[in-house]
Amino acid sequence: MTDARHVLVVGAGPAGLAAAESALAAGARVTLLDASDELGGQYWRHLPAARPAAHEERLHHGWQGFVRRRSVLAQHPDCTIVTEAQVWALESRDAAAASPVTVHVLIGPPDGTDRTPQTYRPDALVLATGAHDRTLPFPGWQLPGVYSAGAAQALAKGERVSIGDRVVIAGAGPFLLPVAKSLTQTGARVVGVFEASTPARLLRGWSSKPLELLGARGKAPELVEYALGHLRHRIPYRTGWAVVEAHGTDRVESVTIQKVDASWAPIPGTRRRIAADAVAVSHGFTPRLELAIAAGCDITPDRFVRVDDLGRTSVPGVFAAGEITSIGGADAALAEGSVAGHVAAGGDPADVSLRADRRRRRTFTAFAARLERAHGIRAGWTGWLRDDTIACRCEEVSCGTIRSTVRRTAQTGVRSVKLTTRAGLGICQARICGRTVEELIRTAEHDAAPASASASASASANGSVSRTVSTTASAKHPAVTADASLSAPGDSGTDPVRPPVSTDRRPIVSPVRLGELAGLAASARPSLGAVDLGGSTDDRDAAVVSAATDFLDPPDPLDLPDARPARSAED
Repeated sequence: MTDARHVLVVGAGPAGLAAAESALAAGARVTLLDASDELGGQYWRHLPAARPAAHEERLHHGWQGFVRRRSVLAQHPDCTIVTEAQVWALESRDAAAASPVTVHVLIGPPDGTDRTPQTYRPDALVLATGAHDRTLPFPGWQLPGVYSAGAAQALAKGERVSIGDRVVIAGAGPFLLPVAKSLTQTGARVVGVFEASTPARLLRGWSSKPLELLGARGKAPELVEYALGHLRHRIPYRTGWAVVEAHGTDRVESVTIQKVDASWAPIPGTRRRIAADAVAVSHGFTPRLELAIAAGCDITPDRFVRVDDLGRTSVPGVFAAGEITSIGGADAALAEGSVAGHVAAGGDPADVSLRADRRRRRTFTAFAARLERAHGIRAGWTGWLRDDTIACRCEEVSCGTIRSTVRRTAQTGVRSVKLTTRAGLGICQARICGRTVEELIRTAEHDAAPASASASASASANGSVSRTVSTTASAKHPAVTADASLSAPGDSGTDPVRPPVSTDRRPIVSPVRLGELAGLAASARPSLGAVDLGGSTDDRDAAVVSAATDFLDPPDPLDLPDARPARSAED
């Protein structure tokens, strides 16, 4: 089927698998990429085929559905599955081009030294890159033994390894429940699950518009299963509590929990200390937006990829599905992936076969909004921070350093604060600390504003107006306002000349060794003959060399024809 549309799907979790299967059913030729060595994503992470589990389904919901989809894709003659495939750059193309994007990939073990480069120019691209944990910092969170809840579950599912013997689970959201289940199944003792949202807020969030929950009634058996597991293992579940400090020398030895109010501000006099050798923390999820931003897709004010009800983004030929459009869980991801894959393959959007998936998509989009109302992060959490609390673990930058930098230098832009403090410039490129850094900048700026106004008034009274410096900066330095903007990149209504800056923008979508990039720029590698990438070999090699050269010696973003360059040089 050489004349079939070529659909490239990035991500092999629930959304990506559903998109690939649906695109094949609509007659497309599909290439499915995933950075892992196994399909399934984080949701269906499992032991490798070399040492399979006898009862893998016990650790997963919907396991049989995953096994079926994996088999269909593996056996389909028009489906090419490429694992250990890391997309390191994505270039948007003009509207007249046959392919909406050029996708650059390195194939091989992530710790390898001789990965194979590939360049794809598909007819349609489906992004299903998922999300990762949002972990709020607290004193001691840099100690060994503090894990994100996602990492704790990944070790339990993928390696059958427990992060500790006595584990505290804390944060917000239903995800804490399956994490507790996974840890108990690996032999850990979970000494408590602490949900930061208060009982009153949970009641308001979950009880409003109760009829909407009928469409998601299939979740009820999962909730019952988790509740029974808590009872069987005698796991306390407390709402309105948060881990506010971890203690230890070489590793975690205990944690302090504290009651919080509706805004998540700590309530004085309620601190308690619990012995534990590991902590699993998750306060929600952050969508992985790097590829969508590189493609030029619009991002919503709440920082998800903007899509219509068919999964189409603002860029023709580019689709998005799953957690990068909203945090709605696997059911939402499966429905969105099915719809996006069908339409990406050229299928009729009005096809009757899409009705059920489109209805499920609407149901779980509403479910995602309910999750946010009940469990979303509230501003009071910064009350448990101290000045010596580490904000950026990669570069060991404290909260006090960020706050004092904002107050003393009148810097309110993400880029300038990052360059001054090095917060967010480590190996994770602000994936973990980025939104925390933004919040610290906002709160420091807000705290400094009254003092600035008072200083200005005092200086005026003494005839020293000329020496007054305003921390808002925008009044005297309007050019700073673009840098100071924390609005989402690609959001409509932003500056068309200099895009707004946030920690979601990165100079490269995935960490790559400079040696690999230099090697790509110096000499192009041969392409895999098994994959028809389109165009001549010389064209493909030139694309790889161009992408690597642009990164090593990037052009000025203002000189680029696209107002939203694929690889910003902000960092």
